[in-house]
Amino acid sequence: MTAEPVTRPDRLDTDEAGRPQGAAAVVIGGGLAGITAALRLADAGLKVTLLEGRPRLGGLAFSFRRGELTVDNGQHVFLRCCTAYRWFLDRIGATHLAPVQDRLDVPVLDVGHPSGRPRLGRLRRAALPVPLHLAASLAGYPHLSAAERLSVGRAALALKKLDPADPALDGVDFGGWLRAHGQSARTIEALWDLVGIATLNAPAEQASLGLAAMVFKTGLLTEPGAADIGWAAVPLGELHDTRTRAVLRRAGVRVALRTRAEAIAPDPEGGWRVTARHGTGESERLPADTVVLAVPQREAHALLPEGALDEPDRLLEIGAAPILNLHVVYDRKVLRRPFFTALGSPVQWVFDRTESSGLAGGGQYLAVSQSAAQEDIDRPVAELRERYLPELARLLPAARDAVVRDFFVTRERTATFAPTPGVGRLRPGARTQAAGLFLAGAWTATGWPATMEGAVRSGLSAADQALSGLGRTPRDLLREAA
Repeated sequence: MTAEPVTRPDRLDTDEAGRPQGAAAVVIGGGLAGITAALRLADAGLKVTLLEGRPRLGGLAFSFRRGELTVDNGQHVFLRCCTAYRWFLDRIGATHLAPVQDRLDVPVLDVGHPSGRPRLGRLRRAALPVPLHLAASLAGYPHLSAAERLSVGRAALALKKLDPADPALDGVDFGGWLRAHGQSARTIEALWDLVGIATLNAPAEQASLGLAAMVFKTGLLTEPGAADIGWAAVPLGELHDTRTRAVLRRAGVRVALRTRAEAIAPDPEGGWRVTARHGTGESERLPADTVVLAVPQREAHALLPEGALDEPDRLLEIGAAPILNLHVVYDRKVLRRPFFTALGSPVQWVFDRTESSGLAGGGQYLAVSQSAAQEDIDRPVAELRERYLPELARLLPAARDAVVRDFFVTRERTATFAPTPGVGRLRPGARTQAAGLFLAGAWTATGWPATMEGAVRSGLSAADQALSGLGRTPRDLLREAA
């Protein structure tokens, strides 16, 4: 996405001592967590400055231009149960631009079948209460044997009894728990990892049982429609940058792009002073009653004032997991569905992004989303092309005679925090020990894995903690959204 020229908004109104008139806040980081915190604080009447080092908002969910295409850096989806992200879409007036399926329906294509031909199965729900909403789909799921399908039901009932907030679950690996509950390697591959890798960014054996239980209970074992899938019908940049920037402006938020925070220090007059450096090289000191630090954990560690956390180095122990996205433009239509997921192939999820990208003159643009991509994240583009184009041809017969007009790759080496067993004890809450200083980001203790939902929840939590500290009672937005 082409960056717009940066204009410097007016500085905050201050008194003779340089203190802001009325409560002021500085939010550091313009991803979904920081955007949410800034909106929430501005809606409550604070004077808010949002600092972002990049020339755009949106964090790791953004778009860019490549020739005639507008390309998302990766395929991002959300579920109907993602009440915080859906609140965010509503707040920026974009709910209609990110529709949700009427009912969960996931085509699952297996190319590892002994017949050698791709075999299609579907995971879809019926209009029945939990757990009957998935019973018919599971009973007819062709990628598992009858015994394996029965074992899934028993494991699901055991999973439903777990409390994701139980600290004891944090140190248990999900794969071991599944095996202990009768799940075969094939069952884990064809069902649990099919969902888990996409949502947790890790296979079952590398994922915390607490986080996995949260994902599966919330998405599949609470409300019938909780797992219905939604995704943007327009480029992510239109949602998370263009529209969001306009909404922030209307809310009175000063947005400073190409501006990095260099230090956070106590103000002798009370509150905080944030030292920021603009892309022009100019430095600015911003006074604030409250500061929300909404950057990745390593950046947060570097900016935290002394004493803000008891064990700040724990932030450096939170690992990162990569996501790789392959972008393929064919000279003709090769996929009739909006998306599918695959078994028996290194390909994970494939989405049709033709319309949203603006591709003209025929052809089709597919985005292949590869989570937990440690094996491929550093492969050269030529190797990835050699590895994945034949796989797409195996999965999509129409692709065998199609001409590939373009093939390119986007890599996010630190796309999410690694949801490994024990990570829960490392994730801090929104409140620090420094009055008026708060943390936000999907890596904080939201109870969710690293998703857009977790990021928005963290921003709401940080802002609400800040408002409480200022003596203001925040509204329960998540309950209202639900």
